Amino acid sequence: MVNILKNSMLMFLLLLFGSWVFSSVTASVSYDHKAITINGQRRILISGSIHYPRSTPEMWPDLIQTAKDGGLDVIETYVFWNGHEPSPGNYYFEDRYNLVKFIKLIQQSGLYAHLRIGPYVCAEWNFGGFPVWLKYVPGIEFRTDNGPFKAAMEKFTEKIVSMMKSEKLFETQGGPIILSQIENEYGPVEWEIGAPGKAYTKWAAEMAVGLGTGVPWVMCKQEDAPDPIINTCNGFYCENFKPNKDYKPKMWTENWTGWYTEFGGAVPHRPAEDLAFSVARFIQNGGSFVNYYMYHGGTNFGRTSGGLFIATSYDYDAPIDEYGLPRNPKWGHLRDLHKAIKLCEPALVSVDPTVTSLGSNQEAHVFKSKSSCAAFLANYDTKYSVKVTFGNGQYDLPPWSISILPDCKTAVFNTARVGAQSTRMKMTPVGGAFSWQSYIEEAGSAYADDTTTLDGLWEQINITRDATDYLWYMTDVKIDPDEGFLKSGEDPLLTIFSAGHSLQVFINGELSGTVYGTLNNPKLTFSQNVKLTAGINKIYLLSAAVGLPNVGLHFEKWNAGVLGPVTLKGLNEGTRDLSEWKWSYKIGLEGEALNLHTVTGSSSVEWTEGTQLAKTRPLTWYKTTFDAPEGNDPLALDMSTMGKGQIWINGRSIGRHWPGYIARGSCGDCNYAGTFDDKKCRSNCGEPSQRWYHIPRSWLNPSENLLVVFEEWGGDPSGISLVKRSARSVCADIFEGQPALKNWQMIALGKIDHPQAKAHLSCPQGQKIYHIKFASYGLPQGTCGSFQQGSCHAHRSYDAFEKTCVGKQSCSVTVTSEVFGGDPCPDSGKKLSVEAVCS
Repeated sequence: MVNILKNSMLMFLLLLFGSWVFSSVTASVSYDHKAITINGQRRILISGSIHYPRSTPEMWPDLIQTAKDGGLDVIETYVFWNGHEPSPGNYYFEDRYNLVKFIKLIQQSGLYAHLRIGPYVCAEWNFGGFPVWLKYVPGIEFRTDNGPFKAAMEKFTEKIVSMMKSEKLFETQGGPIILSQIENEYGPVEWEIGAPGKAYTKWAAEMAVGLGTGVPWVMCKQEDAPDPIINTCNGFYCENFKPNKDYKPKMWTENWTGWYTEFGGAVPHRPAEDLAFSVARFIQNGGSFVNYYMYHGGTNFGRTSGGLFIATSYDYDAPIDEYGLPRNPKWGHLRDLHKAIKLCEPALVSVDPTVTSLGSNQEAHVFKSKSSCAAFLANYDTKYSVKVTFGNGQYDLPPWSISILPDCKTAVFNTARVGAQSTRMKMTPVGGAFSWQSYIEEAGSAYADDTTTLDGLWEQINITRDATDYLWYMTDVKIDPDEGFLKSGEDPLLTIFSAGHSLQVFINGELSGTVYGTLNNPKLTFSQNVKLTAGINKIYLLSAAVGLPNVGLHFEKWNAGVLGPVTLKGLNEGTRDLSEWKWSYKIGLEGEALNLHTVTGSSSVEWTEGTQLAKTRPLTWYKTTFDAPEGNDPLALDMSTMGKGQIWINGRSIGRHWPGYIARGSCGDCNYAGTFDDKKCRSNCGEPSQRWYHIPRSWLNPSENLLVVFEEWGGDPSGISLVKRSARSVCADIFEGQPALKNWQMIALGKIDHPQAKAHLSCPQGQKIYHIKFASYGLPQGTCGSFQQGSCHAHRSYDAFEKTCVGKQSCSVTVTSEVFGGDPCPDSGKKLSVEAVCS
């Protein structure tokens, strides 16, 4: 057993530094039935998704380093076609789209890269990553055996591969890229369309392999992926997935760490215990590559979010939050999981597991070779802890958990026992109140030469080409003086059918009503009695898109806007159909045409301020300036008093704001145990789906930063505040005798015989522990932020932490009865819960 321990420790150290060695020299990359092989060595690879356009280049180094510190081997990213080729043949690879720079930073960190070229990405990204101009290529049909589409897809894929080759970024050239992906989750589409889909799959695979990258290609959710391409799994769980050939490894390209937030939806949360359980279960069933989607979600800056109603925040409840900070305990718990898995790697890559039953819902997966042994002990019961016998020992397994034994003897990690600290975050206002100026955009205010008059109602994207969210539909309605409703006071009923996504109706310059759809039902109907007068009445409809669809069939056929019918009921003639009348169209807003979001453009109109400031008025532009606050804490805008619109900082778009869309449903308690789905654990019900909007520090000047807000609905800008994100408090929740990786390593090195659990607390850099809010050794209850004493409590619990931790950035306390003044309940298994406030 001592030899097994030493071998595991040696392999752990080699793997810790091995990626740095491999990244600087040419290497071969292949695969066999067990794993991806690098220079002939099988590897268990832990990967995480970080999408370069969803953060800033200034954030990339810290994001990559935090991922590495979290135990990742690989950074995965999609390639975003519409960001790189905004018009045919015109390419852009600067700023947030500097793909080469991003890949080189991965290389400099000593990590590998997985480049998912697609070029269809889905990803809750506008139009699934396709450039909108592609929709207007003659004869095109998306993602099928179609000549125009395949030609465009091949051209862009070749462009990306050639760029990576010219920069020597594939692993076989000495670069970090060890994997590439062609297409994305195409299997369901192929099943739907049949033979053309199969032909397209075969073509895409052959095209990709023919580019000669020297590294394996994958296709996710593609059961019939042609050789040599590896088919992979996406989902919350993938333990039962098998590749389509026995000689291909079992790979998981998307383990969903949470879920995206939609405007109108609650905020999803996936417990760290369940996420760790899913990974351990996949590994114990022979999996060798796991990618977290997302590891850092980031922000949908500008108008990049899609499909419909996707929020500006793409936080995804990922291990690194939207602002670039570790989300604990998720980040720390997964870090510990990765360390435990790496200790098992020699055994995992050498043999297939032997599975034995340990009970009705319990089993052991044992990987035993001549030189190594690792075991995974699983309890699938969702309610009850169990004590199982394995080998010569007994092991406590909480519900829905797996314990990892790198030497088939010592449990060093359990997926349901979180040893990492939890961190509670806060958003604190910084600086003073903003001094706002306003400019009101009149409904339908448009330059005559910017309008187009057409017969009937036209689809929105065909007119705007997605250059803006907004399209005005304008027509005149003549009302005769003898209309009966003018005398009776029974206003006529205006009914408008729209393909979505949001609609404001103005009658003679005044807002009559607003309607909007949902992610699941973007189509909407406005049906309301409206005030009309004798003579000419102007009906102006402002249709707003909220992202283009990102998934489904026939991208070339999707639509938005007012498609009709539009009717007016209650006239002397009965019902008047306005659908085929002449309608005038204006693309975008007056403020957009004037570039009011820029320093130069904002000086082109007269703004009002002070007592004349417009509040709660629709179609209002607001501007102010502010100085950048001191420090490095991430920043955001609190937009809770506003309705719907867009935000710019120094001419750069932060994204769409929509705090006026309140999250539907009811949010209950969250139990980690049991199968997770995106509806299971949610928060924020009855509150704005998104309140805070990230401002990258790198977008700010030291002073005189221009903040511009366009408000569609009407809001109170005096309630907008600049806030910083920082730690409120840190918590530990440790069971007596809880497995710890560090203890196991010390046993292996012969330094200790009887390990003891420790509670570790650490405030972020620049902060210290100044108060112990709660501490209890015994049977405490609750979670971080809401701990309560249980039926037994050690009276010196507070004293131990006050003495050891207050005034320090970090501290650790051994979890034993002696430290806390004796055993408060000798016949019970105990734990320690503590919360410390950071200053």
